[in-house]
Amino acid sequence: MKSKVTLKEIVGTKIVYALLLVCYYWMWARQDWQDYYEVIQHVALIFTVLFLAIRAGRIYKYGKEEKDGLAIQRLRRIDAIGLKIMAAAVIVIAFVSAVAFMDGRMAGYMLVGTVLALTVIRFILFCVMSRKET
Repeated sequence: MKSKVTLKEIVGTKIVYALLLVCYYWMWARQDWQDYYEVIQHVALIFTVLFLAIRAGRIYKYGKEEKDGLAIQRLRRIDAIGLKIMAAAVIVIAFVSAVAFMDGRMAGYMLVGTVLALTVIRFILFCVMSRKET
């Protein structure tokens, strides 16, 4: 890839990391077993290795390029919003776990789901704020 690495690309690929987190959590937390689960595990592992290798090269290239200061400031504002959303979500998950006597596995699913939702929200906010300011 000869194209310039953008901050939007870096933020967008965090969604794939979150999807991988959800996939691996499902593999660790499930309590049943089907024959096709082994295929899913191998595909997830191969995809993870290949994806991380490709991303490592792109991130290395991004480190050598000149940074867009305005985009970085925008991302910091979005991260501050995301921190508030995550704090509220964790409080709700803790409260529901205590009151509804939810087991730890379900609380884990709620947490990784929140991380996935937060990465998608972060990307959408970044795209919307980038469009507004340009």
